[in-house]
Amino acid sequence: MSPIQKIIHIDMDAFYASVEQRDRPELKGRPVIVGGDPQSRGVVSACSYEARLFGIHSAMPSSQAYKRCPQATFLKPRFEVYKAVSAEIRTIFHEYTDIVEPLSLDEAFLDVTTNRKGIPSATLIAQAILKAIYDRTGQLTASAGVSFNKFLAKVASDYQKPRGLTVITPSQAHYFIDRLPIRKFFGVGKVTERKMHRLGIMTGADLKKLNREKLIAAFGKAGNYFYDIANCNDNRPVRPHRKRKSIGSETTMPYDMTDKTMIIDVLKKIAAKLEKRLRQSGRQGITVTLKVKYFDFKRITRSMTVTEPLVDEKAIMKYIRLLLLDTKVGLKKVRLLGITVSNFENEYIKRTKYTQIPLPFGEISNLSGRMT
Repeated sequence: MSPIQKIIHIDMDAFYASVEQRDRPELKGRPVIVGGDPQSRGVVSACSYEARLFGIHSAMPSSQAYKRCPQATFLKPRFEVYKAVSAEIRTIFHEYTDIVEPLSLDEAFLDVTTNRKGIPSATLIAQAILKAIYDRTGQLTASAGVSFNKFLAKVASDYQKPRGLTVITPSQAHYFIDRLPIRKFFGVGKVTERKMHRLGIMTGADLKKLNREKLIAAFGKAGNYFYDIANCNDNRPVRPHRKRKSIGSETTMPYDMTDKTMIIDVLKKIAAKLEKRLRQSGRQGITVTLKVKYFDFKRITRSMTVTEPLVDEKAIMKYIRLLLLDTKVGLKKVRLLGITVSNFENEYIKRTKYTQIPLPFGEISNLSGRMT
């Protein structure tokens, strides 16, 4: 019988903003917003917990954030600094295990079932990692979730932020899931949450009442996922060599735009930037996706899989022009445009009719203890 997995999910607390507060001590305890200029069309990339008290969150227009908190300090992102700190944190992870799956600069899964230190308790390892991050990065903080599968570990890391450590043991898992509000389930965005509420699903216990067939009928393939996690089943391994599935670039317009010629020019610039990123990565894909966000914040995507490898600007734009035909670009004001290339490893397949890709559905008391 295989041993129970011991998985830790580490998630830095307000990472970008915390780095800025660390490097500028006068900003500690003050609302800090990292992102675009509030006088432009920029958006919030991250914000400190002090700013969140004003209802500010990532992806919010910077102008709206300014209205909510004019006293906040707005800073441009310093990605090279964030990458350097992220690398420092990953070094700490690898002191305990080589089975590390980074999800972004500020979060990762760790499998510590067996580990370099020979420590039997995943909880003790998580505590040691959180302390090491704090001590070595200039008092940056993180939160951790400890459990026996990835879903529960990720949900747990968000449960008591900031500076939280939540442990969900096998004996506690069903109790925890049953009482978890459906909006707290990883992968449940606002649209899916509303649909679940219409079906009378408010908590994990409500979700568990529906069998697999009913969930698939209601949510398509995602129904399988919802059924499994409601029943605490997640057999996904921590993958240390997680491959990037797509490369993209996008830009927010300086103003809502309807002129199609100007929009094409913007898309050409995005495609040129994307070509550079693809060549730097040595990747080429056969699926191209156009992302459009209209002035009313409605977002759509259109996608096409083709027979030729997509890497240069001209090839990308050839298909982007076709995808534009299936949008309201030129008729409806556009706020943001983006292009993504994916499907890097699949064999080239016969070009298929372009179609819309559904948007990702992704978007108690303290339970503590030790994994033994």
